[in-house]
Amino acid sequence: MSENSNNTTFMASPQLFFTSESVTEGHPDKICDQISDAVLDAIVADDPMARVACETAVTTGLVVVIGEITTMTYVDIGTIARDVVREIGYTRGKFGFDADTCGVIVSIKEQSGDIAQGVNAAKEQREKASEAELDSTGAGDQGMMIGFACDETPEYMPLTIMLAHKLTRRLSEVRRDGTMSYLRPDGKSQVTVEYAYGEPKRVDTVLISTQHAPDITNEQLHAEIKEHVINAIIPAELMDDDTKIYINPTGRFVVGGPLGDAGLTGRKIIVDTYGGIARHGGGAFSGKDATKVDRSAAYMARYIAKNVVAAGLAKRFELQVSYAIGVARPLSVNIETFGTGVVPDEKIIELINKHFDMRPAAIIRELDLRKPVFRQVAAYGHFGRDDLDVTWERTDKAGILRQEAGLT
Repeated sequence: MSENSNNTTFMASPQLFFTSESVTEGHPDKICDQISDAVLDAIVADDPMARVACETAVTTGLVVVIGEITTMTYVDIGTIARDVVREIGYTRGKFGFDADTCGVIVSIKEQSGDIAQGVNAAKEQREKASEAELDSTGAGDQGMMIGFACDETPEYMPLTIMLAHKLTRRLSEVRRDGTMSYLRPDGKSQVTVEYAYGEPKRVDTVLISTQHAPDITNEQLHAEIKEHVINAIIPAELMDDDTKIYINPTGRFVVGGPLGDAGLTGRKIIVDTYGGIARHGGGAFSGKDATKVDRSAAYMARYIAKNVVAAGLAKRFELQVSYAIGVARPLSVNIETFGTGVVPDEKIIELINKHFDMRPAAIIRELDLRKPVFRQVAAYGHFGRDDLDVTWERTDKAGILRQEAGLT
């Protein structure tokens, strides 16, 4: 049952099961996201004003990097791609992929002049030169972006996706630190939480699928995954005798990574965001510089949503913002509090418009997005990253929102 089919269902249901998934950094699609964002970071580190739209594909023994990049600097994309693959852990042929022997094909061209015209000088600026300087950067494309936050977790994220991410990160930790050295980089998790009236009550199901060496028995794998991964992450009070645990349910996961499946940039957009519990505009993040509102406006929408919830204006909050290519100001702003708002929606929108500037250039300035900060969020989620000092996760405006809403 989807809460988005009826915005009151999730909060009104006495029993509702919701599932989110995560993937490790060695998943084929996530390899691609990380390569694309590593290329982006390398470019903006030297040329902050570069325009980057970098896509990656991987398959058996091959990395392909394509896209449109306009920059004054040079980076060795082939070396960057190999370095990412190596850092992830694909360093030997028996793992199914090898950073030093895989082929790398690069095909890059400049950004379309038609698009550049819209981004370089927004429609408002072209038509009226006296407009404010921040109107001089138009949106890089049309589209709608979603921001979401809730008070289920300290990170203001849904419990389902936070547990799923923590499980996959733990898989990587025990592989890298030698606790379970027979694991390989590819893996997935899935967590189902039972909710009652919008509150998480228990973990109903945990699913772990992880690539492993061929000589490991199922018995050893199951026992050690449960001990070192599941029990280390899932709080004991959320587990009970009815909690179902599945570990490598096919019985074997030796062939993985690009050998087992092709990968593409931007194919894990729900993993990257809110685990399916919020709507999604459809745009991917990785490989795109901050003039692309698919990325920057989604980050701003999350920043707004998190501050609204942190301020206590709502327990659950979703924001949609839409843009037209070459136009700086959003076409629309819509909010949903799922019946949890403590002040009228009109007041929340008034405060958002007062304290958050959603023009692309203003977003870039406010969130400081001309820096190489993107690869670090290309795996394990772009949001809820309290382990990183990313600007869109700050709650520095919660106080003023709460004060002006009359809650203090």
